[in-house]
Amino acid sequence: MPDDGTAPVAPAADPHAGALEPQAGALGRLLRPASIAVIGGAEAEMVIRQCRKTGYAGKLWAVNPKRQEMLGVPCVASVEALPEAPDAAFVAVNRHRTLEVVEALAALGAGGAVAYASGFKEAGGEGIELQRRLVEASGALPVIGPNCYGLINYLDGALLWPDQHGGQRCERGVAIVSQSGNISINFTMNRRGLPIGYLLSLGNQAKIGVAAAVEALIDDPRVSAVGLHIEGLDEPTRLARVAERARQRGVPLVALKAGRSEAGKRLALSHTASLAGEDAVVDAFLRRLGIARVHSIPAFLETLKLLHVHGALPGRAIASLSCSGGEASLIADAAEQRRVEFRPLAPAERAAVRATLSDLVAIDNPLDYHTFVWADRARSAAVFSAMLDCSFDLTLLILDLPRADRCDPADWDVTLEALIDAAHATGRPAGLVATMGELLPEAVAERLIAEGIVPLAGLDEALVAVEAAADIGDAWRRAAEGGRPPLLPFAPAGEGPVTTLSEWDSKLALQGAGLPVPPGRRVAEVEAAVAAAEALGYPVVLKATGADLAHKSELGAVRLGLADAAAVRAAAADLLPLGEALLVEAMVGGALAELIVGVRHDPQLGLFLLVGSGGILVELIADRALLMLPAGTAEIEAAVRSLKVMRLIEGHRGRPAGDLAALVAAVQAVQRYAVAEAHRLVELDVNPVLVLPEGRGAVAVDALVRLREEG
Repeated sequence: MPDDGTAPVAPAADPHAGALEPQAGALGRLLRPASIAVIGGAEAEMVIRQCRKTGYAGKLWAVNPKRQEMLGVPCVASVEALPEAPDAAFVAVNRHRTLEVVEALAALGAGGAVAYASGFKEAGGEGIELQRRLVEASGALPVIGPNCYGLINYLDGALLWPDQHGGQRCERGVAIVSQSGNISINFTMNRRGLPIGYLLSLGNQAKIGVAAAVEALIDDPRVSAVGLHIEGLDEPTRLARVAERARQRGVPLVALKAGRSEAGKRLALSHTASLAGEDAVVDAFLRRLGIARVHSIPAFLETLKLLHVHGALPGRAIASLSCSGGEASLIADAAEQRRVEFRPLAPAERAAVRATLSDLVAIDNPLDYHTFVWADRARSAAVFSAMLDCSFDLTLLILDLPRADRCDPADWDVTLEALIDAAHATGRPAGLVATMGELLPEAVAERLIAEGIVPLAGLDEALVAVEAAADIGDAWRRAAEGGRPPLLPFAPAGEGPVTTLSEWDSKLALQGAGLPVPPGRRVAEVEAAVAAAEALGYPVVLKATGADLAHKSELGAVRLGLADAAAVRAAAADLLPLGEALLVEAMVGGALAELIVGVRHDPQLGLFLLVGSGGILVELIADRALLMLPAGTAEIEAAVRSLKVMRLIEGHRGRPAGDLAALVAAVQAVQRYAVAEAHRLVELDVNPVLVLPEGRGAVAVDALVRLREEG
C-alpha cells in the first residue's frame, strides 16, 4: 500500500503513444548502423560527405536513378536494388515519394529511416493525411521525422545528417534529443568542451517520440547523460517509465523545455486553475520523474557537462576557491538565488586549510586564498587538496584564463596543474569555473574533462548546473528509499457535460474520503436556519449555497460570527435569494494559517495537486507548490514546508505552532478522493483549510468539486 493511503494503481497504456511506435530495442540498428543507404540528391550526398568526415567505417550505399555515383559511391536506381537491407536509411526525396521509399525500406527489412522532407502534419491540410499514410506505409520500420534533420552518432561516426555540424568523435558522451533542427546544429557548435555522443532531431515525431528516443539511448553504456530540448510532452506515462529506467541505469536526464510564456493563460472556475498554469505543471511532472529542468541553452549545456563528469550530485553543499575577494563575493551572491549551500567549514576543516595558507588569509567558504601561493604548483595543490578533503559535494576553483593571443598563460597553467594534482590526490569531485565563457578555452575544457574535472563557463550557469545535478540526486535518493506511489496513468479529459457540486455536496463527498469539515446543516428556510444554529451552538457561519456560487465571499454570500438567533434570522433573509439553499455551520476559531488544497486536470499530464497559501488573497500571494498524483506523505510535507505560509504554521513571533500532521492528513484526504474519482474529476478546490494549533487539527471550511457526468 502506498504511503499516501491510496490503493495501488495498475499501469495503463499511454493514450498519447502511437500503436505503431517501435520499442526501444528496435532502434538499435538505426542509431548504431553498420550500413547506411542514402536516397535522394544533394542532401543525400551531404550525408555521405559527413559520414566520411567523421570516419564512418560501415557500408555506404546510394539510391538515385538519375546518377551513376555520389562522391564515389555507386548509385542504384531503387531501394529494391540495394545489395542488402541497410541498418539505416536517409530519405531525402519529396513528401509524396517519401511514402513510397519508406514502404520499400520496410518491405526490404531495413533497420530504420530518417524522413527529411517537410510538408506533413506541421503544414496542416493535406499534410496531416500524408503523415497518417507515412505511419501506415512504414509498418514496423522505425522512422525519425518527418520534417527533421535526422541523427548524429559521434561515438561511431554515423551521421544521417544533411548539413554542417561542429562536433567531433568521442568515446563517451552525452546524448541530446531535440525537436528543432537548427538548435540541434547550434548544440554541436558549442566550444565548451562538451562531448556529444548522440544528437537526435525528431521533427514531427510521427513514430518516434522523445520517450522512445531516450529509452533507446540509455541502452548504450557510452551515454553518460541525456539532454531533452522539447516543446511538448506527448507521452507522459511512457516518459515516466523511461525516467525510472534511466535512474536504475544511473543515466541522469535534464530538460530544456520551451513554452514558459504560456503559463497561466487558461483560467478556470477555481483558484487552483488560475494559480497553476501549464508550465508549473510541467515543472511538477519533471521534478517527480527526477528530470532536472533548466531555462537557457548555456545552462543546459553546462548541466550536461557536469552530469557527464560527475553524474547526479548527492547533495547541495559546495565550496569555492579563488585568489580574488571579488570573485568570492560574486559567487556567494549568485548562490543566494539558487538552492545550493556554501556551508561553513568545521573547526577541523578550518585548521587543515589554515595550515596551507598565510595567517593573513581569512579562512571561509567561499575562500579567497589571495595570491600568496600563486604560480607555486605544490603550495597551490596543498590548498586545493585541503578544501577538497572537506568532503563537499562539489568543490569549485574560480579561474579565468587569459587571452592566449595577447598574454602569457604560464602562471595560470600552473594553477590548472595544481587543481589536477589535488583532484587526483583526494579523489573528490572538483570543478573549474570561469566567470565568462570566453575565458575558458575549449582545449582547456577538454583537458579538464579528460582529467575528471568539470569545466564550467559562467558563475550563474555553474550554480544552475549544480542545483540541477543535486535535484536529480535528491529525486534518485527518494525513489531508492521507496514510499512513493506510482503516478496515475495519463488519461485524457473525457467529453460531455460537467456538473459543479454545491459546497454542501462537495464537503460531503470529501468528508467521505476523510477530510475534516465543520459540523453543519443545509436548510431551505429562514426559520430552519435559526433552528440549525441553535442546535449547533453559537457562533455560526451562514452561507448561500448552490452549484453556481463558486466564490461566495466576492458575491457577499457569507456571514461570519453570527452570535444569536436575531443575527441568523436577518442574515438568512438576505442570503436565501442568492442561492439554492443555506448552509449553517459551526464557526471555527483560533486558526493560525489558511491554505488552499486543489486538484485539476492538465490536458497533457493529467491530474495534479496544488497546496498553497489560501483565503481571499490566494491569487495575490501566489505561494504554492504543485505535485503530481498521487504524492507520498513525505513529498506532501516537503511541499507544505516549502511554502511561505509555513512560517505561520511553525509558530511566528511567539504564536503557537500549527498542527502540521493534521494538515498533511487533510491533503492526503483530498488526494484520496481525487484518485478515486480520477476518471471523472475535472477540478477540485478546497479553500481555505484552516490550520489550528498543534493537537487541534485542520478543518476545510469551503470546497468546490466539478465532475464530468458519466454515461
